Amino acid sequence: MEDTLSYWEAKLGGMPAAPAPAPGSQDAPVDRVAEIQREWRRERPDLDSSPQGVIGRLHRIALALTERLVAVYGQFGLSEGEFDVLATLRRAGAPYERAAGELADHTLVTTGGLTKRVDRLAARGLVERRTEASDARKRMVRLTPEGVDLIDRAITAHLANERRILDDLGAADTAALEPLLTRWLRVLDGD
Repeated sequence: MEDTLSYWEAKLGGMPAAPAPAPGSQDAPVDRVAEIQREWRRERPDLDSSPQGVIGRLHRIALALTERLVAVYGQFGLSEGEFDVLATLRRAGAPYERAAGELADHTLVTTGGLTKRVDRLAARGLVERRTEASDARKRMVRLTPEGVDLIDRAITAHLANERRILDDLGAADTAALEPLLTRWLRVLDGD
């Protein structure tokens, strides 16, 4: 893992490159993605399957992480989207409210999708809606005291879960991975 991280860090503009394990070598990771790459090299040697080594593994990691994260949200009776709404409101600071449009921007969902989430949370007494006094067209969404209590407990469990997940990777790999992912996200976001 460390050689692969060093290789990609150098490729994206970091430390000098350590050679990446050669596909099919004994040092190459043997996992489902490596098997898929081997099969493509056998079936279509004219294609470069090396991107699957990174993209395929990231995709599998994302699926595994989502499964582990969603399990914790479920302990609090929350879906991933509901957790996101409550956490976004909590991060706003007292009085833990945001305009509906701002909330949609922070949670990266459409206003229609946000409306459904807020409806479910309001029905449970975790958020409330109000109209902005200075602009009757502006709708505000605010955490109720019950919502603050729930998200405070859920975020505590969520961050402990993330810590456990990263502890499995180790401090050195975690520290090396964060700047790589930050840089790559900037590239993908076009910044």
